[in-house]
Amino acid sequence: MTKRVNAIAGTAVAVLAAWTLGAGLIWAKKKSALPQVVLNAQTVFVMVDPDAAIPVNDPGGNRTAREDVEKALMKWGRLKLTMTMSQADLVIVVRKGDKQPMNPTVDGQSPNDRPVIVQATDNTIRIGGQQGRSPDAAQNGGPTFPGRPGMGGQIGPTEDLFSVYLGRTEDALKRGGPLWRYARKDALKSPDVPAVAEFKKAVDEAVKQQQKQGKP
Repeated sequence: MTKRVNAIAGTAVAVLAAWTLGAGLIWAKKKSALPQVVLNAQTVFVMVDPDAAIPVNDPGGNRTAREDVEKALMKWGRLKLTMTMSQADLVIVVRKGDKQPMNPTVDGQSPNDRPVIVQATDNTIRIGGQQGRSPDAAQNGGPTFPGRPGMGGQIGPTEDLFSVYLGRTEDALKRGGPLWRYARKDALKSPDVPAVAEFKKAVDEAVKQQQKQGKP
């Protein structure tokens, strides 16, 4: 009986410790503000994770997610979209989650290549173009032999990913980890695009914290 009570007590202590640690991590996450560079940013470049292959069952999924994120950012209006990451203060990398553990893919092609960009919201229109392979994808990963498609397979994340990096360089993804990241099922799904909504909320909260502290 004593041994059983001790075992139960030990389990309770372990669970309490785990809960306390988890609560501490959550508290720390809530208390930590975004880096000042994010709040000062005026321009942004959006791209698909260059290491993401093109899934056979949803070949346009990541491209659509990128466009939905760009349109949501245009509606927000805080950040101006650029054509390259070297021109942008921030780089946002998106990647849709995989619906199954192993996905057949089309290799040798980059989801970041797009010859023409035409995007419109209620009061804004954006037009751009690109020749050949995206230089940003080339600097930060992607297919080794572009232009030679073939079949392959890839194990990727199960949740949609939205990651914010520091820009103003052609190899931004290799310079350091993300400044902010959001991962959730359907985080990139339109028309709401929850990832952009959460990023906006994080920026708004950080700005309010600054104002309370009397910072410019």
